[in-house]
Amino acid sequence: MLSKVLSAAVLGIDAYIVTVETHLEGQLPAIATVGLPDGAVRESRERINAAVKNSGFPFPQKRITINLAPADVKKEGSGFDLPMAIGILAAAETVQPQLLEHYLILGELSLDGSLQPIRGALPIALAVREQKKRGLILPCENAKEAAMAEGMDVRGADTLRETVEFLNGTAELPSFAVDMREVFSVSRHYTIDLNDVRGQEHVKRAMEVAAAGGHNLIMIGPPGSGKTMLAKRFPTILPDLTLDEALETTKIHSVAGALPPDSALVATRPFRAPHHTASYAGLIGGGQIPRPGEVSLAHNGVLFLDEVPEFEKNVLEVLRQPMEDGKVTIARALLSLTYPAEFMLVAAMNPCPCGYATDPANKCSCTPLQVQKYLAKISGPLLDRIDIHIEVPAVKYKELAGEATGETSAQIRQRVETARGVQLARFRDRQKLFCNARMESKDIREFCKIDSRGEELLRMAITKLGLSARAYDRILKVARTIADLEGSNDIRPEFIGEAIQYRSLDRSLGATA
Repeated sequence: MLSKVLSAAVLGIDAYIVTVETHLEGQLPAIATVGLPDGAVRESRERINAAVKNSGFPFPQKRITINLAPADVKKEGSGFDLPMAIGILAAAETVQPQLLEHYLILGELSLDGSLQPIRGALPIALAVREQKKRGLILPCENAKEAAMAEGMDVRGADTLRETVEFLNGTAELPSFAVDMREVFSVSRHYTIDLNDVRGQEHVKRAMEVAAAGGHNLIMIGPPGSGKTMLAKRFPTILPDLTLDEALETTKIHSVAGALPPDSALVATRPFRAPHHTASYAGLIGGGQIPRPGEVSLAHNGVLFLDEVPEFEKNVLEVLRQPMEDGKVTIARALLSLTYPAEFMLVAAMNPCPCGYATDPANKCSCTPLQVQKYLAKISGPLLDRIDIHIEVPAVKYKELAGEATGETSAQIRQRVETARGVQLARFRDRQKLFCNARMESKDIREFCKIDSRGEELLRMAITKLGLSARAYDRILKVARTIADLEGSNDIRPEFIGEAIQYRSLDRSLGATA
């Protein structure tokens, strides 16, 4: 006796259809699973046996062979428990086969027959829709997420018995449908605001410039100056996610198992802040079957590295490629996967090992050599990809005790979105160029032309202030963004002057060299 049940698996951030074929024959009772199953799939034999019996169904006392096709792709995870159990019951003629070719089935089984949530419900639902199948049966906890793929008949089940009764036509499963645009608009709000931060108006201005041009940002200041608080509020001034960006971001979080249980869609810009002890694989992604790392979870959002000199140097260096390409490729012996990683980097650091070099209220105990070694932990190639360096001084008591008078995130975000609109119009004929930070040398020569006064100001900055040569292009790109914020087609000298102020780390490195 043979049965076929449709299921699915995730590879990267996309899904593919898996056919669960089950064959029963009259030999000694045994279960064999083939088709490159991993440990979790092989262990499902014991879960399925207990779940079927505890759900009140007879478990066939025969030799059971289960094939997961295509057989040349490794299958992982516990999401095959439910389709394998249904396949066994269908081969034993306990489940009617009529609906099996129209619905894909996924779910992890508990020993009592109840269903546990799985990873990757959204990419699987999108794959089912592309295959023009009628619908999807999966745990209720995943149903709302899967229903984001509009036009699908998504059924949520709590137990194996409910699933069997639905397939046999003796009971109904609840159907889930959501208005994706309504969910998107309702969920698109932040619980924090840049107005929560007292003082630091010049830092907020630098953050606005960074957000408007897509520039990476590093903040240098003593402990307690508010660097982390400012960084957490940086996503609130970025342009709102589009619906397509939200779906792509949700797919990554769903595959990684990072989607909150009560959330069906990531509607706000992600903010990821890995600890400085994070490994190479934790940051970039990895595993035998590669999982997305922090750079991919920060896709379309912000990756915040606090105390950046404390990160291992080799861990920091692997950021260079995704920062440049907007994606990360993880190669293994059997396969190679590419995950999107279009994030903005926000880093924070102290000005010296003790942290008090720029704090007038505390005395610094570091020698010049210690400061030089500390600053040198950030390599030139990595620093080359950070356009804006801003000093964050300690906040004065008067500012802390005063009333909040700064602009809200919504007010700043409106100006940022206007500036981004100007850039999109400017680069409409340039493929994959959507903000000033992405400009290459040829683009800078075309779109960042300056007059003789601007040239003289730049020359003075390079020669007299000790700025590095690599700062030249960064200053021009940031000045272009400042001009866009001010609604100016020309890059005026005052814009260049402001951009020069955002290269404080270059001056520090030049002073210690």
